[in-house]
Amino acid sequence: MAPAITLAAEPTLSAANTGFMLICSALVMLMTPALAFFYGGMVRVKSTLNMLMMSFISLGIVTVLWVLYGFSLAFGTDSGSIIGWNSDWVGLSDIGLTELWDGTTIPLFVFVVFQMMFAILTPALISGALADRVKFSAWALFIALWVTVVYFPVAHWVWGAGGWAYELGVIDFAGGTAVHINAGAAALGVILVIGKRVGFKKDPMRPHSLPLVMLGAGLLWFGWFGFNAGSWLGNDDGVGALMFVNTQVATGAAVLGWLAYEKIRHGAFTTLGAASGAVAGLVAITPAGGAVSPLGAIAVGLIAGVVCAMAVGLKYKLNYDDSLDVVGVHLVGGIIGSLLIGFFATGKGQSDVAGLFYGGGLDQFWKQCAGVFAVLAYSLVVSAVLAFLVHKTIGMRVTEDEEVAGIDQAEHAETAYDFSGAGGGAARTTAVPDAAPAADAAAKKVDA
Repeated sequence: MAPAITLAAEPTLSAANTGFMLICSALVMLMTPALAFFYGGMVRVKSTLNMLMMSFISLGIVTVLWVLYGFSLAFGTDSGSIIGWNSDWVGLSDIGLTELWDGTTIPLFVFVVFQMMFAILTPALISGALADRVKFSAWALFIALWVTVVYFPVAHWVWGAGGWAYELGVIDFAGGTAVHINAGAAALGVILVIGKRVGFKKDPMRPHSLPLVMLGAGLLWFGWFGFNAGSWLGNDDGVGALMFVNTQVATGAAVLGWLAYEKIRHGAFTTLGAASGAVAGLVAITPAGGAVSPLGAIAVGLIAGVVCAMAVGLKYKLNYDDSLDVVGVHLVGGIIGSLLIGFFATGKGQSDVAGLFYGGGLDQFWKQCAGVFAVLAYSLVVSAVLAFLVHKTIGMRVTEDEEVAGIDQAEHAETAYDFSGAGGGAARTTAVPDAAPAADAAAKKVDA
């Protein structure tokens, strides 16, 4: 008698995982306005609103494009290991409410909206490198072109079934290559085309609101738990919980690493350094957190904190104007986190792949190198070409006079802060009858 054959049960919708992923999607959405606050506090007063708007406009543009064709390009049926396509997903009009995402227990719509938030955040990251000098209309056009030609294909390479990096075995848990290296390389490509700010390396360009920077960094840290832990699409096996823990651990270690370097190098622990260190740690653990142990996460965070702190000064030596250190934090941090998988992967997390320090040799490291440098080169070159085309058609930069006077007024006809009511000349809205007699009495006492 032939032995009975046990068929694997088809996945069924999990209300718990669905609810968890909807919360994670909302947390990732929060990261874009958090980034706006983080960047907005780092610029000068006259550029605050423009910096906020450069992030917020991504919420509008990328949302619409993702629905129209972006999701289909990124996660549709593979074509040549380069791009995806599924005509049924165009406009998201032919998706059943209870249709599950491939092999998971969550609805396809939930996966769509979770990945939408990644697509929104990624071009917003680029904006920090371009502060003070880019036309808002040109930036909006660039976002639309960039996500279409760069982000959607790269997301397919890394996460789409059949994508070449996915099939090669490149590990990127939540976006070290597809998000951070992609955005950092793009930022470098664009700034090499549009040039430096007026007064770069001559005029003081200090952050106008460090409390705003710290608020943005704190909200980014908070939202990043959804970004990272949610990327496992559930937590039935504990990998999402491991990623949650490693996100916290690596970020804390990176703060310490950045501040220690800063104290040794510059003699002070700065709030800007603490905020930047936190973001560097979050960036570095994003690709690696599902593959390393908490001790490995400490190592990843410390290395990222120190190396990124060193990297942000390169713009002065190499003479490129990365306004808010997107290259130094996101590109460098993404590279660090992605490559360290080849050393610190334990083989006990998201997969059985082990790194060099856990007996796995250098095989995974070379795979990580292929993913890292392919994405870096593609994004750098194509982003520079797109910026050049926009610059030569509608113009990418505001005029020098508009930049000096303030891009907020030139592009948005507004200012971030209204100082007209400050000071002694402001008219009172509430009468204070006892104020004048008290002042007279005080004056007479002084005279006496």
